[in-house]
Amino acid sequence: MLMGRYAEAYSRSNSDPAGFWGEAAELVHWDKKPTIILDDSNVPLYRWFSDGTLNTCFNALDRHVILGRGEQVALIHESPLTGTSTEFTYAELLEKVAHFAGVLYNLGVVAGDRVVIYMPMVPEAMIAMLACARLGAVHSVVFGGFAPAELAARIDDATPKVIVTASCGLEPSRIVEYKPMLDEALTLAEHKPDYQVLLQRKQHQVELDGNYLDWHQVLKASQPVTCTSVKATDPLYILYTSGTTGKPKGIVRDNGGHAVALTWSMKNVYNIDAGDVWWSASDVGWVVGHSYIVYAPLFAGATTIMYEGKPVGTPDAGAFWRTIEKYKVKGLFTAPTAIRAIKKEDPAGEWIGKFDLSSFENLFLAGERLDPDTYHWATDKLGVPVIDNWWQTETGWPIAANMRGLEPLPIKPGSPSVPVPGYIVEVLDEHGHNVEPGHDGNIAIKLPMPPGTLPTLWGDDERYKDGYLNVFPGYYASGDGGYLDEDGYVYVMGRTDDVINVAGHRLSTGSMEAVVASHVAVAECAVIGVADEIKGQLPKAFVVLKSGINIDPTVLQDEIVAMMRHEIGPVAAFHHVIVVPGLPKTRSGKILRKTMRGIADGRVEPVPSTIEDASILEILAPLLRTN
Repeated sequence: MLMGRYAEAYSRSNSDPAGFWGEAAELVHWDKKPTIILDDSNVPLYRWFSDGTLNTCFNALDRHVILGRGEQVALIHESPLTGTSTEFTYAELLEKVAHFAGVLYNLGVVAGDRVVIYMPMVPEAMIAMLACARLGAVHSVVFGGFAPAELAARIDDATPKVIVTASCGLEPSRIVEYKPMLDEALTLAEHKPDYQVLLQRKQHQVELDGNYLDWHQVLKASQPVTCTSVKATDPLYILYTSGTTGKPKGIVRDNGGHAVALTWSMKNVYNIDAGDVWWSASDVGWVVGHSYIVYAPLFAGATTIMYEGKPVGTPDAGAFWRTIEKYKVKGLFTAPTAIRAIKKEDPAGEWIGKFDLSSFENLFLAGERLDPDTYHWATDKLGVPVIDNWWQTETGWPIAANMRGLEPLPIKPGSPSVPVPGYIVEVLDEHGHNVEPGHDGNIAIKLPMPPGTLPTLWGDDERYKDGYLNVFPGYYASGDGGYLDEDGYVYVMGRTDDVINVAGHRLSTGSMEAVVASHVAVAECAVIGVADEIKGQLPKAFVVLKSGINIDPTVLQDEIVAMMRHEIGPVAAFHHVIVVPGLPKTRSGKILRKTMRGIADGRVEPVPSTIEDASILEILAPLLRTN
């Protein structure tokens, strides 16, 4: 049984959530301090700090300037794609945000209005987000480069008054033109925004027509505006989950709970204080970018890095470590995919030794399961704690983590450690009953969830209840499967639809992937279930080899099959290992297992617009369909 500061905090957050989070709320500047901490008047739709008022932008910028931190660097924009590095102090960032808030105000945007932001990884994306927050408007960031049809669906759901965009995004080998995609989306959408504000980039200039306005021109005509106080329960943003079909599913984040949870998390989960340099290597279009590129680091008074480009493989395997040395980064947050890609290019870790990483204290990984092999490689080569943490777009901040600021705990490979205070994590069978430690089931979170988690879906309380709260009454259904061990550590083995049924035995493909990934020749892998006339389903592994590895595919298959029999047993009926040049991924680095399963099952699925390389699917399709 765990004891100490973590255990004390976790116990109190469960027994007295209002008292626990009421104290945490003291970290936030309120215009009107809340007296109602946990509002349970509309169960199961709980709300936090319901009678408090505040402004998110004030907490991110103004208060630090007022407290004398105006000359500290708030944002570093590092762009290998343009060969530029730019720094903004808190005072400079505040000035730019206040002026762009003036632009939006001049265009009629007021508290409660929506603004869609469709931009690449440039400082102006953050400025636009914070400007919306300053006005009390609701931003909805759509990942730059999203296809027109999906962008149109989000425009129709959010009904924005203004869209903020750029002339282009940049990739290592090409320019991505945004205006043609936005123009097509506006043609497809029923809702028509009043204006589109476009940032011209010198890498690609476009002609503005219709309701398009030039970012720099409208900025010249604006005056800075002050913060608008909003209710804690008013929405700060809508973020649509990636890969949705039909009506988009808009995750709502409120102002008050978000500010409290993220402020608390930066110190207690990530051990980042005011003045520390923090790098979240993600994109502002995803929840990690919202929470840990933009808001949480600024709430904490830290310096945050925004990186335009792929810090893996371009121009070499040292981009991560070069950036850490350059800016004296204390904590790095990225996806396991990025580390696997580095391991593939630099298996001996030679690039790591070329740089001074003395400032670097923790590597945090999330977004998909951290396989033990990648964990061990990173731990051995970097010499710092490698910390898995598990959460979702819906929760907005970690559900399970190793609390580096509150109390560092022993690290167990394959586990993101323990539930974060505020989250009562249980594992349930299909009937909603708790399962024994060590047994797989459905991971669920007992209500109420802590501040900062989604209070509902945009404009659709009933869909929120049906999709998340009615599956197991009294709980939030995470959609992930896994188990708890005897110490309370959480093991997340994958989405519940990643469980396959082999001759009546329910087996986790995540468990199988952990075995496959532990082979010395394997850089990354995906295991999916394919139809079988006799056993119902059989597992098939697709593996990408490490650079420089030459191994006979038959030998590789025999070795992995032997490992699987030893680790999981003959019950897995595991016999197929296929070497492939790559795996299909979203641009955020997640492997498209659902799409792979759809192809294997013979279902016709559209290729997601967020896929990184569609040609990989063309190569895999015949292999997936062959049993």
